[in-house]
Amino acid sequence: MNEKTLRALVDAGAVKCVRIIANGGLFHIEADIPNGHVTASTFKGAVKTWRPLDTAAKWAHSLGLGAAQINIAKWQPGQKGLDLQ
Repeated sequence: MNEKTLRALVDAGAVKCVRIIANGGLFHIEADIPNGHVTASTFKGAVKTWRPLDTAAKWAHSLGLGAAQINIAKWQPGQKGLDLQ
């Protein structure tokens, strides 16, 4: 779900819980809504990711969220991403 749609859901009070989830060296955000959960994505449809945790938290805060759960079970801080270009 892109930022514009997710922001509208937050403004409407439809977002019940937000999780910042680590996978390797990256973080992504999932939000619980009444009919399931959604993952934050770019406007092109790819999963929106951040490398440092604080930028993911700042992005969630900029949406108007005041609390988030952090899941770092699969976090590998030194892991480098693959350059597939």
